[in-house]
Amino acid sequence: MIRGFFRLIGLLLLAGGFVFMVYDGARYVADQNLRFTRLGQFWNDIHQSSQAAFRVWVEGHSPWLWNSVIKLLLDQPVFAVLGIAGIVLMLLFRPRKPLIGYARD
Repeated sequence: MIRGFFRLIGLLLLAGGFVFMVYDGARYVADQNLRFTRLGQFWNDIHQSSQAAFRVWVEGHSPWLWNSVIKLLLDQPVFAVLGIAGIVLMLLFRPRKPLIGYARD
């Protein structure tokens, strides 16, 4: 049951990544200028105060983590982050291969 739930979350993340890829592609066709939507920019558009609160929380626990990991992640395109997270979840929680000649209990 949990495996199916995480596969569903992975599928939704993968679909969201595809939606943002189409959105960025349509914006490229309209403007003739290739600009990707960054994860930090998207998070600011959705809920700006939560990103500021998350930054304060991370810098309070480990200041090096914000500059080296989180900031790098927030500068990546949304479609890449969502797509990779979805693929990882779908691979980690894929159904087990059936054993040949043995019953799995």
